[in-house]
Amino acid sequence: MSADNKEVVRRFNIEVIQNGREADFHALMAPDFVNHAAPQGMPNGPDSMWHTFQNVLRPALSNLVVTIHDQIAEGDKVTTRKTIRGVHTGTLLGVPATGRDVAISVIDIVRVQDGRYAEHWGLNTLTNVLASLSRA
Repeated sequence: MSADNKEVVRRFNIEVIQNGREADFHALMAPDFVNHAAPQGMPNGPDSMWHTFQNVLRPALSNLVVTIHDQIAEGDKVTTRKTIRGVHTGTLLGVPATGRDVAISVIDIVRVQDGRYAEHWGLNTLTNVLASLSRA
């Protein structure tokens, strides 16, 4: 089961975040999914995740690549340490394009149920990245 759950998370990272495949997003996301890492007061369901990748990251970062460094699975949870990289060619959360390379470090925990994302918790360095781009 742990290997299967790691594959679900790997597939989500590559097919959804990196490649932007909406069909894979719907196949891998439980309808009652909860994103515990969503900013307070913001939507935390499946659509908010798709919005983050498709309407925030992908338009701002060209040549987007997700590199998974480590995955640890225990029970129904998978912890992943990864880097999301791209070139800042579009506006990212209000910061105009700089043409600079961007690397967002991420550690997240996903609870997988029946081969789909059921819950997510995570930390990332996006705030630090935005601050460094603003100084460019």
